[in-house]
Amino acid sequence: MVDEFLGGLSSEALLALPWLFEFWALPHQLPPDGAWKTWVIMGGRGAGKTRAGAEWVRAQVEGARPGDAGRAARVALVGETIDQAREVMVFGESGILACSPPDRRPVWEAGRRRLVWPNGAVAHVFSAHEPESLRGPQFDAAWVDELAKWKKAEEAWDQLQFALRLGPNPQQVVTTTPRNVAALKAILLNPSSVVTHAPTDANRAHLAASFLEEVRARYGGTRLGRQELEGMLLEDAEGALWTSAMIERARVDAVPALSRVVVAVDPPVTGHGGSDECGIIVVGAVTEGPVQDWRAYVLEDASVQGASPDQWARAAVAAMERHGAERLVAEVNQGGDLVQSVIRQVDPLVSFKAVRASKGKAARAEPVAALYEQGRVSHLRHLAQLEDQMCRMTARGYEGRGSPDRVDALVWALTALMIEPGASARRPQVRLL
Repeated sequence: MVDEFLGGLSSEALLALPWLFEFWALPHQLPPDGAWKTWVIMGGRGAGKTRAGAEWVRAQVEGARPGDAGRAARVALVGETIDQAREVMVFGESGILACSPPDRRPVWEAGRRRLVWPNGAVAHVFSAHEPESLRGPQFDAAWVDELAKWKKAEEAWDQLQFALRLGPNPQQVVTTTPRNVAALKAILLNPSSVVTHAPTDANRAHLAASFLEEVRARYGGTRLGRQELEGMLLEDAEGALWTSAMIERARVDAVPALSRVVVAVDPPVTGHGGSDECGIIVVGAVTEGPVQDWRAYVLEDASVQGASPDQWARAAVAAMERHGAERLVAEVNQGGDLVQSVIRQVDPLVSFKAVRASKGKAARAEPVAALYEQGRVSHLRHLAQLEDQMCRMTARGYEGRGSPDRVDALVWALTALMIEPGASARRPQVRLL
């Protein structure tokens, strides 16, 4: 079918085909429909963001013929530094010069830090480290690259907005790997912004297989991987008890022989499709030697959504069997004796410990967060949803949606293993008051 299509093209059309980006582009690389001021292309490393930005600039400045005017004539190219803007946005393998056909390729004027097209359109290069350099010039289009890592992001962005004042509809494109920075979050919340998103894997046809294998092996299933490979914006709440950096420092790929393993459960109030999650977290610990040398390892997040009591009880018991856990710890504030009864129906012989919360979630979480600060808790991979909740738990309470059931279960597990291990081992039916 492809041969048939190509065979029907004229020689001129075949020569033009490599430069028709709309024909080759991935969905996230094409401008969205509708009236927008800012298009944010948010993706993982190597997802094709730079190519999309360069091709958008081409589409703005080029006319039907090489000498014809396009929609834009004065463009701002803003990178973190002048060097990065020049080497990536202008001269890079996916930059403007590489994407331009010979008869429309602009000329780089190094002394003036600008590109000049055959039709007279001009693109000036700016550094986000020098926001004041954007005070004075004016533009009808702009391409902003890797805004999320700019040191002076808010100042540079504000100055660019004042400069983007020419033409009937000045627009700008932002190409960035997301990071939890105020400037990017403010742009995304603006009603005039639109977003396209893609993971690194979306552009795999143009990436080295060894690169993909390496980064998947090293970062797959981690919070950092969700940001750098999946292109997800991961937010840490202000004043969070846990931060992304703290969790990444705790990452391990294997665990030693464990002294004890527990499964902790934070049951939902109800058991139906619209109910909260049932948090089920598996944690093991090495508890030989002095208490200060004990270390814990978060092994699995087996939480379930919208499950009936029988379903979450079976999921919890199954997690115990997978990891050889010695005890199941469950909060009983909402369900009382019913929680234990449901679990006993699944396994009458399960070693069960009921715990009852007498303090708020944040107060219970603070001593557990201290264990992380001391470097005494490690995480295996594939705990992303748990880690997202952790980064939204603050001393003021939980600042995410719904209830932090996964964090609650984590807190109960680490409390049983590391904070009150003696009581847990000696009196399996005692309730924490």
